[in-house]
Amino acid sequence: MKPIETKNDYQKYVDEKTPNSPIWLNMLKAFVVGGLICLIGQFIADYLTSLGLDKDTVSSVTSITLVFIGIFLTAINVYNRIGKFAGAGSIVPITGFANSIASPAIEFKSEGLVLGVGAKLFQVAGPVLVYGISTSIVVGLLYYLFK
Repeated sequence: MKPIETKNDYQKYVDEKTPNSPIWLNMLKAFVVGGLICLIGQFIADYLTSLGLDKDTVSSVTSITLVFIGIFLTAINVYNRIGKFAGAGSIVPITGFANSIASPAIEFKSEGLVLGVGAKLFQVAGPVLVYGISTSIVVGLLYYLFK
């Protein structure tokens, strides 16, 4: 291997070492799997609506059911395989958020309930909750002031 002396040499080196990503195939997989997750959510919502539940209850129960499915599939180590296959298609829906919360908690359960599960449970969710709540407060105050 000859030494890297210029930006062009470095770029050639990076191009040689970087694996080619089949971007169109990856996008198709993400679209199909993300769409299937959303389709499952729609089936749940339609079923609950057919039972005569109101819109707010249907939304809540559908979200809770999808979160449960995501955590359950994470616990039996299926969601990680789905994520490897689908990439962002498995991360974007609410099941991906459930997976990102449950994975660290499951991984560190051997460290105990407080320092393992409790601490790792909010490793991903903590920043999301803090910034989500903080942003909603700021937006609410701005809305109140300028209304």
